Amino acid sequence: MANIFDVAKYILKKIGPITAMKLQKLCYYSQAWHLVWEEKPLFSNKIEAWGKGPVSPELYKWHKGQFIVNVDEVLNKLAANKLSSEEKSSIDAVLKGYGKYTAQELSDMTHREEPWKAANSLCPVSGNCTAEITIAAMHEYYSSIGK
Repeated sequence: MANIFDVAKYILKKIGPITAMKLQKLCYYSQAWHLVWEEKPLFSNKIEAWGKGPVSPELYKWHKGQFIVNVDEVLNKLAANKLSSEEKSSIDAVLKGYGKYTAQELSDMTHREEPWKAANSLCPVSGNCTAEITIAAMHEYYSSIGK
């Protein structure tokens, strides 16, 4: 199974430098839709319901402090690409459907969707949220809105 860094690397190779927030949201949607289309996770890294939407803490630690994530830096720092053709196909479909949106638009979209809302509702009003958006919650919600 690939990890979120493989997915991030693939996204950046396909579309070039993007904001860290947009990269996080595209990784999230890639995971969600791959669950629907292939009935299995794209990566095992967890995703949490942070204030600006879904975030992988592991990916965040890597890009922390960067506004724009540069593909050249990723190519030098991240592992070799372990994505199968079906995994790449899922990511490509997500990029086609979601890639046109800004980071803020993607964040706003996730805030209207049940997986983020349900996990975020478990968090304190003030402070950081570390509630996980589960694979089951993503699969159930995105399966219900279409394949």
